Amino acid sequence: MNLQVNGFNVFFIIGITFLISVILTPIAKKIAIYIGALDYPNARKIHKVPMPRLGGLAIYIAFLIGYALFGEINTQMISILIGGFILILTGIFDDIKPIKARYKLIAQIFAALFVVIYGEVYFTEISLFGLKFYINKYLSYFISTFFIVAITNSINIIDGLDGLAAGVSSIYFLTIAIIAFLLNQIGGLDIILSLIMLGATLGFLLYNFPPARIFMGDTGSLFLGYMISIIALLGFKMTTITSLIVPLCILAIPIFDTVFAILRRLIKHQNIGVADKEHFHHQLLKMKYSPTTSILIIYFIDILFAAVSIFYVLGDNKLAIAIYVALMILLLFVVLKTDILYDHSKKAKKKNITKIERKKTL
Repeated sequence: MNLQVNGFNVFFIIGITFLISVILTPIAKKIAIYIGALDYPNARKIHKVPMPRLGGLAIYIAFLIGYALFGEINTQMISILIGGFILILTGIFDDIKPIKARYKLIAQIFAALFVVIYGEVYFTEISLFGLKFYINKYLSYFISTFFIVAITNSINIIDGLDGLAAGVSSIYFLTIAIIAFLLNQIGGLDIILSLIMLGATLGFLLYNFPPARIFMGDTGSLFLGYMISIIALLGFKMTTITSLIVPLCILAIPIFDTVFAILRRLIKHQNIGVADKEHFHHQLLKMKYSPTTSILIIYFIDILFAAVSIFYVLGDNKLAIAIYVALMILLLFVVLKTDILYDHSKKAKKKNITKIERKKTL
């Protein structure tokens, strides 16, 4: 198997970007403390002391240096860099002083549109479960922009536990790289980006795995979600990703958690942008799992879904779809036993109060 990309060994690319990230993360921590980019504890958060944010800045700079060393500049890459810079600036401002969700959404849409229109990174067709849907250019602009914004937000939403967003993102980058090598599609922009991002994210994860010494903040979660979506779109253009089921499988946990977060807030008649403490990782903590065990459980589930993607691209589509459906049913069964949609304990308390009131009336 050829392990060379752009004339460099893949382990060398990952290793160098990993080391750069390892060196830069403590520097980002000092900068965060100096400028007051701190995440303070509150009722919704798990940590007990103020934590420095801006860890995403180390990932971003490691990515830039990595691409300067191992990548090539073209129109697509220029658009990706500009879009990424927009989100990094947005994240830095938010990490210093939180900004309103709608302003972050505007920045995400603007970054996505720049990549889609100027960089021409968009769906030309969508394949799902063996069915192909051909779409015109302008509809593709809309769908691709929505896809980038949706994935960006899904990674941002799951970033609520030490090592969660970085770990899930690393599994994604690694899976895309494995798929590329299995298909012998190693010359694409999506692959070099996956390898560089894998090294940069793992270097940060060294400091972010529980107990974390630094958070990535919105600087990191927005950038990671953005790069994940961009790599997926590039994968379709480079034929590394042959079906929409591939990224959907690898990103099953963040997508699933985002959908349930939206449903939960709609059921409660809340703004869908309002943060809460009912995400999947919070449910694991409620089950008395430690933060480390909770993270490892989510990693394991994510790896299972990633394996489905690998089975799928290897041509065993029926087996992959069967495993995917089985995993989704199992996951839904487990999760619906939790408070992810509504608080069962409050419902039980309400019933008990009603019973007591009836007895008093009698």
